[in-house]
Amino acid sequence: MESLQQGTNTLFILLGAIMVLAMHAGFAFLELGTVRKKNQVNALVKILVDFSVSTVVYFAVGYGVAYGTHFFVSADVLVHKNGFELTRFFFLLTFAAAIPAIISGGIAERAKFWPQLIATAVIVGLVYPFFEGIAWNHHFGVQDGIKALTGEEFHDFAGSVVVHAVGGWIALPAVLLLGSRANRYRKDGAISAHPPSNIPFLALGAWILIVGWFGFNVMSAQTLDKISGLVAVNSLMAMVGGTLAALVLGKNDPGFVHNGPLAGLVAVCAGSDVLHPLGALVVGAIAGGIFVQMFTLTQNKWKIDDVLGVWPLHGLCGAWGGIAAGIFGQSALGGLGGVSFWGQLIGTLMGVCWALLGGVLVYGALKATLGLRLSQEEEFDGADLSVHKISATPDRDASW
Repeated sequence: MESLQQGTNTLFILLGAIMVLAMHAGFAFLELGTVRKKNQVNALVKILVDFSVSTVVYFAVGYGVAYGTHFFVSADVLVHKNGFELTRFFFLLTFAAAIPAIISGGIAERAKFWPQLIATAVIVGLVYPFFEGIAWNHHFGVQDGIKALTGEEFHDFAGSVVVHAVGGWIALPAVLLLGSRANRYRKDGAISAHPPSNIPFLALGAWILIVGWFGFNVMSAQTLDKISGLVAVNSLMAMVGGTLAALVLGKNDPGFVHNGPLAGLVAVCAGSDVLHPLGALVVGAIAGGIFVQMFTLTQNKWKIDDVLGVWPLHGLCGAWGGIAAGIFGQSALGGLGGVSFWGQLIGTLMGVCWALLGGVLVYGALKATLGLRLSQEEEFDGADLSVHKISATPDRDASW
C-alpha cells in the first residue's frame, strides 16, 4: 500500500511538472506574438535556452540553496520512494525557470543574448532560491519571526510572490538599465507604437499558460492526499475575473484581454488554497485592472519600455496576490483563515525588496562588464538576424 501511495504521489507531481513545463511554450508564444517580426526567432530561442540553463544550475546549485539537499549521490539512492525527490526537483525547477522567462518579456528586442544567459544562471542558482528557501523551507527563522509578530506565517501556496513578484521586480531594474527600444520615445515627445506582430500567436501563448496554470496551482499540493478542488475553482474564477476586468478597462483591446487572465492567475497563486471562489473572482478582477492601468501608465506616461508589461503583470499583480491572500483569505470574508494581513504584507515586501536588490546587482554588474544591449545596428536589424542569422520566415531562393 505504501509503495502504491509513493507511486501515485510521484505521478501526481510529475504531471504537475509536465503541465508547468508546457507553460514555457506559453511564455515563448506570448513573447513571439508581442514582439516585432524581426525578433520572433530570438523570443523562441531565449525561452528554450533559458530553461536549459536553469535546469543545470538549479540541479547543481539552486535546489540545494533552497532546500539544503543535493543529488550528487548514486542512482540507487535517487530512486528511493519511486524517485519522488527527483520529480519534486523537476516540478520546482519549472517554477524557478519561470523567473528568466518572465524577465525575457521585459527586456525583449534589445538585450544581448549571452549576458542574459549569465544573468539566468545567477538568478536561478542564487537569487531566486535564497528567497524560495525562506518562504517555503523556513530558512533563517524568518517565517517563525513573522508568525511571532503577526500570529501567522507568510502564506504563498503557489508563488504569487515567490515566483511572480520576484520575477517581475527583478525584471524592473533590467528594463531600466537597458533603456527603451530605439525610437520608441522620440525627442518631440511622441511615442512610436509597436503593436503586437501576431495576435493569434499571442493568444495561443496566453491559452497555453492558462491551461498549464492549473498544474502550477493545483499540483502545488505536491502529494495526492493534499489535492483540493478549491484551488482549481479559485484559479478558474480569478482567471475569468482578470479577463472580464481587462476587457472592460482595456476597451476590447486583444492584448489586454489575453493578458487579463494571466494577471488574475498570478494574483490568485498565493491564496488559492484559502480563498472563497467569489473572493478569488474579486482578486482576479482587481489584478486585471491593475495590469491594464499600470501597463498604460508605465508605457505612456513614465516611458518605461517593458515590452510585455512583466512588471505590472508579474511584479505588481504578484505583490497584490500576496497581500490579497491576507485579506480575502480571512474567514470573515468566506476564506478558510489561517492567514494574517500583516504577515502577508511583511512577506510580500521582503520578496519585492530582495528581488529589486538582486536585479540591480546582477544586471548592474553585467552592464558594467559585458554590456546588456545590442548595438544600434544589431537592434535595427533585429535580434533574429543579429544573433541567430535567420528570420522567422526567411525568403526562399528559388534559383538552383
